Parts: sequence; C-alpha cells; structure tokens
Amino acid sequence: MVSNEQEIERHTIAVLVANEAGVLARVIGLFSGRGYNIESLTVAETDTTESLSRITIVTSGTKMIVEQIKNQLRRLVPVYKVADLTTDGPHVSRELALVKVAGAGEKRVESLRIADIFRANVIDSTNESFVFEVVGATEKVDAFIKLMEPLGLVDVSRTGVAAIARGANPL
Repeated sequence: MVSNEQEIERHTIAVLVANEAGVLARVIGLFSGRGYNIESLTVAETDTTESLSRITIVTSGTKMIVEQIKNQLRRLVPVYKVADLTTDGPHVSRELALVKVAGAGEKRVESLRIADIFRANVIDSTNESFVFEVVGATEKVDAFIKLMEPLGLVDVSRTGVAAIARGANPL
C-alpha cells in the first residue's frame, strides 16, 4: 500500500517573475537539474507597468517533491510569488489545441459531428482536411484528440495550461 506522502499528484503552479532575459531558463533549469518533469508550461508578460510575467507550470510528484519544487522556485531570483493552484483553493484552468484532421467521406462527416459535441471550432478547411480549435480542461482536449485519431489525425499543436485562482485576490 502506498501512503498519501508517496502518491504521485498532478499540480498546477503559478509563478510571478520579472520579465527579463534568462528567467525562464533558470526556472526550467531548476526542473531539469533535479529530474522533475514539466507536463505543461506557459509564460507571458501579464503586467507591462511592473514588467512582470506569469509562468504556469503543470508538474507531477509526491507531496514532498512538489513542496521541494515550490520552495526552490521561491529561492530563485527574480521570482516574486509562487502559488500552488491545486492546493491553495479553487481555480479554473483551460488549454487550447489546434487539431488537424485529414479524411474524406464518412470520416470527414464524423469528425465534424465530434467537433460539434466538443464545441470545437473549424478554423481552417480544405477539400482534404480540417483544422479544429478546441478549448477546455486538459482532459477534454485529450479526449477530443483521442477520438480524432481513427478519423485521420494529422497534427496537434497545444498551448499548455493557463490557470488562475478563483475569487478577487491576485496571484
């Protein structure tokens, strides 16, 4: 039997950093240098006045490993704030994927039916293919891609998870 301390959990971590050269490399170096995996990574400037960027990282590990990750992130300069959205309270997260499907006949019609069910948008269409835009939780995006595989999945481009805490407080 595996104790709760040793159970592998998936965590979404938001990191507020100075928007300057080399910061992302230091954050990624922290993960790679210690053998931690990054399942998803997004980064963008979020405050032009203060020149701040937000990095959202999805990673997996035991409670102890996730705590180590957060503590090591807090020690990096110039990291201003680290929040574990998974444990700090309710949050919302979304991912966007562009999914290219090629096919003809019934497979083409079926891909459109599935896209409709998933509320995916057709953003490009040729006689041989579609490019769908699907937005939602990672599990929804995964399910859509899996259903498109037998219908002629050609290519996938994913943004990674964007997440934010619910409520009025900032990161």
